[in-house]
Amino acid sequence: MFQLFVNREKELEFLEKRYLSNKSELIIIYGRRRIGKTELILKFAKKKPHIYFLATEKPIRDNIKDLQNLMANYIKDELFKLAKIEDLETLFREFLKRKRAEKTVIIIDEFSILIEKYKPVISIFQRIWDTLISKRRDVMLILCGSSVGMMETEVLGYKSPLYGRRTGQWKVEEIEFWYLNQFFPKYTSTDLIKIYGVVGGIPGYLTKLNPNKTFKENLIENVFTKGSYLYEEAEILLKQELREPANYFAILKAISAGKRKFGEIVNETELDKSMVSKYLSVLQNLKIVERILPAMTSIKEKTRIKRGIYIISDNYFSFWFRFIFPYKSLLESGELETYMKIFNKEFNSYLGEVFENLCRKYFIKKLVKQPLKEVGKWWHREKEIDIIGVTLTEDLILIETKWKEISYTEAAKILKKLKEKAENLEKTMKYGIIAKKIDKKEKIREKGYLAWDLTDIQPYILKPKSNNKAL
Repeated sequence: MFQLFVNREKELEFLEKRYLSNKSELIIIYGRRRIGKTELILKFAKKKPHIYFLATEKPIRDNIKDLQNLMANYIKDELFKLAKIEDLETLFREFLKRKRAEKTVIIIDEFSILIEKYKPVISIFQRIWDTLISKRRDVMLILCGSSVGMMETEVLGYKSPLYGRRTGQWKVEEIEFWYLNQFFPKYTSTDLIKIYGVVGGIPGYLTKLNPNKTFKENLIENVFTKGSYLYEEAEILLKQELREPANYFAILKAISAGKRKFGEIVNETELDKSMVSKYLSVLQNLKIVERILPAMTSIKEKTRIKRGIYIISDNYFSFWFRFIFPYKSLLESGELETYMKIFNKEFNSYLGEVFENLCRKYFIKKLVKQPLKEVGKWWHREKEIDIIGVTLTEDLILIETKWKEISYTEAAKILKKLKEKAENLEKTMKYGIIAKKIDKKEKIREKGYLAWDLTDIQPYILKPKSNNKAL
């Protein structure tokens, strides 16, 4: 399948640097499923001597045999393929005796599956590294896994037999919003924001959508239809990654319904506080949920659970729990027309949250022509400000976001209310608005306010990128 490979220069640069080192390397690559780990590793290894092995749920003996066959093909030795080898340590020892002097990349993909099926594999790879590879200069061993929790505890954790052995690690994250136009070159900036609101920057999801079809067509065919790839993907991932998925579903459903404070989540789910705390911690490690604190929160205050709120930070999960999970009965009964009326009514409100997050994470840094040492949301009691940016001189930039077209009169009211909310902050402040469209925004600017809409952001969204490559 044709697939774009974008926004991974830093990852490739990291891997290239480790490969060019004058020593053997043990690199840990991990990240959530569909994030593009395998594509990254294969892109890096493409023109290098390498062995790529994908671990499966077969018994460990069968996995060893499959790896042995790959090693035999690499050294072009049919007798090695026929040799009776029953453990990984012997396999690596015999392979390393026979391999050429060139630096070889050995990739063990889905290493977390091996751990799950045969936990001693971690100690075995510790011995392989300590006794066979670490003193050489001609091997780059990459252990890659999709179970984030398992990789962080069993492989990277201080109790792991491999702790202290790795020479580098990289957690693969979503691609940045700016690169979505490479997947959908015909889409407008509005449509790209909509796509981001549905699947975020997950390459495995973006490539499942058809760039030659409209946003609505993609939604109906790939998200709203039972049996389509994205219809049950969230449910599948949670069940694969987590024990007791029903409790995680309850927590995510509560957050999606607007219960974002710790106490609200506890009351909504009726789960024990300690359990909710534990589950939220796991969801944060998986980057599905994020705990956010008001901008300018002191280090001391950051330790207080009550001060923060929880949001579903993964856009696909946020969308799925908002628009798929509560309506599965309606969708599975084939009542798409009825469902679309509900969706069309609620989606614009959801996009308002997506737009606000995009403004905070990406747009404000492009629009404000000065460095910001902190950007965040701010709230206190009943007051809430969408974006506060703190400059290097401790001045504040206060912004309200609106995913709609606003008139000059509306803009004036929003700015007046914004100033009232900020009256006790006691800082030098500049006020502004970012909206879908602002009428007479030049007039607003003449009065000393900041005013931007999609026409100001569009050049950044649709700007061509240089690393657009097909796999």
